Amino acid sequence: MSKYMKLALKLAENGMGQVLTNPLVGAVIVKDKRVISTGYHEKYGQYHAERNAILSCEEDLKGSHIYVNLEPCCHYGKTPPCTDLIIESGISEVTIGMEDPNPLVAGKGIEKLKKHGIKVNLGILEKESKLLNRHFIKNIREKMPYVSLKTAMTLGGKIASKDLDTKWISNSKSRTIVQDMRNQHIGIMVGINTVINDNPRLTTRRENGNSIDPHRIIVDSTGKVPMNSRVIIEKSDKDTIILTTSKILDIKKEKLESMGVKVVICKDNSGRIDLQDAMEKLFEMGIGSILLEGGGTLNFEMARAGLIDEYFIFIAPKIIGGVNAPSIFSGDGISKINDSINIDIDDISMVGKDILIKGFKKGGLKCLLG
Repeated sequence: MSKYMKLALKLAENGMGQVLTNPLVGAVIVKDKRVISTGYHEKYGQYHAERNAILSCEEDLKGSHIYVNLEPCCHYGKTPPCTDLIIESGISEVTIGMEDPNPLVAGKGIEKLKKHGIKVNLGILEKESKLLNRHFIKNIREKMPYVSLKTAMTLGGKIASKDLDTKWISNSKSRTIVQDMRNQHIGIMVGINTVINDNPRLTTRRENGNSIDPHRIIVDSTGKVPMNSRVIIEKSDKDTIILTTSKILDIKKEKLESMGVKVVICKDNSGRIDLQDAMEKLFEMGIGSILLEGGGTLNFEMARAGLIDEYFIFIAPKIIGGVNAPSIFSGDGISKINDSINIDIDDISMVGKDILIKGFKKGGLKCLLG
């Protein structure tokens, strides 16, 4: 069973960056020990994996077995219920990676299949299924975006030199991974100082040319963003979003909006943007996942607020020193070591000569898999 579920998971990955707040799902149909059809959820609002696999199959489905990494839906949304089509098709057995956390489904799809005499197996590669859809799980459970922090630093924890030079701390292999990560998140978020100092494009530039730009999100509490910034003047098929407060001048807000920028007024928290409120507003806008590429202050404030779910920290074998060189986390800092923000390290690997540390916020992975 695991062989076919692994294939379903692999197929599901093809939907990364395309399905927005919907889950990543792959489906494999097997008959007489042969794979006779496959499918995956290709794009938000389009057919689900099961329906694509069933409709593209050229053989008789009676007595076949379908493997799918997420429980088939049993309700009408943007597409009809997958359970109905499975029942009608003649498929006799369904193997599922994980139960759907969406209350509209949550076991109801499994129950419906069983009522129609279909054998159901649940929990095959369940951990892998949950990890693949960790963005979706948080969206459903918390109505908040899943936030991944990506940063590259030197051995001394510096993300730029004393003169704010950042190119390049990490190696080319690490930067390729980052482009893939941008392709897999709905939004990319930086602070206003990053825009002013680096003037980034915040677009995706993959070597294979199959790139999907994320929404470009700028945290700018007073509306300082320069009007000639690349994120403002360079076009993308996705929005540029300025998160700000009522401190922004009306004339600046109007000018930005006239250039197609979405200006979102957030609550003020002691002169800074209330990041919890900002995340809630972004989720309401359909931003279900965010790649945070902030500077030290934004990174620290997001971590302190408990809003970073996953950490990707690239460490380059370089030393630049400098008391004034920016660090990966800065801000006001924490006074007592016992009050530190802790993360659970999940994996440490080499990317060329760089080290990549992957981790989750304390208890986050356990909660995800629980």
